[in-house]
Amino acid sequence: MSENVYEYNFGEMGQGPGPEDFANGAAALAAGLVREAQALAQTAAALRAATAAGPDGAGDVRRARLALHAGGEAAMRAALALDAAAMLGANQAAAELAPRIADAAKRAGLSATTIAPLLRAAALDFRTDDAAARIAASTLAAELCALLAQDAA
Repeated sequence: MSENVYEYNFGEMGQGPGPEDFANGAAALAAGLVREAQALAQTAAALRAATAAGPDGAGDVRRARLALHAGGEAAMRAALALDAAAMLGANQAAAELAPRIADAAKRAGLSATTIAPLLRAAALDFRTDDAAARIAASTLAAELCALLAQDAA
């Protein structure tokens, strides 16, 4: 989160989003990640429930294995999203957050870029009319995705 994100002038707004806008943007991204984690956790639970034995006994073992694997992956992604959401609350620059998120992904056995689609979705699912915070959230998400992609390469 650099102080002068935009090189051109926004008129009376000055030089783009300020520190408070970036703090609000980070909070909105964190809230979006929590929503993404909730959707992933519900998916994991549904997949696990789908593998339960029915009245006719156990289903196809291959399908059950696939569903359990997909459910486990969804649960790990949900955990990573919650971890990243907690980290966004620290109000740090993307360059400081990216290595921490990458370490969390590594501990979960996931690629650092796993969180990128969730960050982008959280930036798009912005639930406020604060335009400056929206710009800050999009900027932060884009910076994090770029840094995580560099770290993964």
